Amino acid sequence: MSMKIIVYQEKGFLVMQVEGRLDIAAAPDFERQCAAAMEQGQTKIVLDFGKLEYISSAGLRSILAVAKKLKSGGGVLSLCGLSGLVKEVFDLSGFDTFLPVHPGLEQALTEGSK
Repeated sequence: MSMKIIVYQEKGFLVMQVEGRLDIAAAPDFERQCAAAMEQGQTKIVLDFGKLEYISSAGLRSILAVAKKLKSGGGVLSLCGLSGLVKEVFDLSGFDTFLPVHPGLEQALTEGSK
């Protein structure tokens, strides 16, 4: 299964629900979609990984690139819905130490607006 991204607005945030696999094949497309959102003025983005089945190091690098771009523009990137292998990869990589990670979307929207 390849990657699919569903994008919608919720409580002032751009929510990107990422499904499937965020790997070397999907990472460039993921970055392009995030960059397009930032070019349209989005500064608060939540990545909902509730339906993400797999993430590779290329996927992690693309998230890092997006987070840096957002931060340099005064924005914020939050993550939610990590589970299973995806959560394990984030825990092992230490990404959860410098990116806000929330159990679910509601927490991400509530915490992120403070």
